[in-house]
Amino acid sequence: MQIQRRTLAQEVAERLIEGIINDQYPIGEKLPIEPELMKIYGVGRSSIREAIKILSIKGVLSVQQGVGTFVTSKNVQESLETKIDKAEIEEVYEVRSVLDSKIAARAAIHRSEEDLKKMKMYLDLREKLAGENQALECYQADINFHISIAEACGNALLKEIYKITSKHILRSFESSHNNNTDSFKISQKIHMDLYQCIENKDPENAARIAQLIVDKVH
Repeated sequence: MQIQRRTLAQEVAERLIEGIINDQYPIGEKLPIEPELMKIYGVGRSSIREAIKILSIKGVLSVQQGVGTFVTSKNVQESLETKIDKAEIEEVYEVRSVLDSKIAARAAIHRSEEDLKKMKMYLDLREKLAGENQALECYQADINFHISIAEACGNALLKEIYKITSKHILRSFESSHNNNTDSFKISQKIHMDLYQCIENKDPENAARIAQLIVDKVH
């Protein structure tokens, strides 16, 4: 599995959080001005500003225009994406196992003709790329097929959660399939079966087949 690289801004944000938790920057106090922070953390102005933006969104800092940036809290709430970034791949697959059947069933009920066109496009592309052994492109087509189902499910929150988990599923494909598409060729039929259940507005069988795909990690 590939290592997720953090940006300089994320690293600075983490170091600022450490300083806040350790009372280097007490609650209610103003942070040093940008040039000082640039010297302290050895980064450019854009990285400092982005780090402050990250912590402002988390409610840790408050930017007051013309006055400065103040520490407002030690309680750092990690975003769902950050938590999933830190999760083990087995945990991500468990989340997918819970989501896929539900999403497929909802997609069978709510899908539009445009949704079906998008699913079929990625499904056909998946088959073509698997046949040509274009591994990375095939893995992405597979992920896009499943995301297109999530987009059709009629639940924006489920869709967003699924998109986040899919990034990690893609990385697991890249590390576990060794640039090989044999299993994707084998699993093309069951993916077509899933598509047909959604097309036929058959939520029960769509959920059942989606679960079979997850259980076999196809």
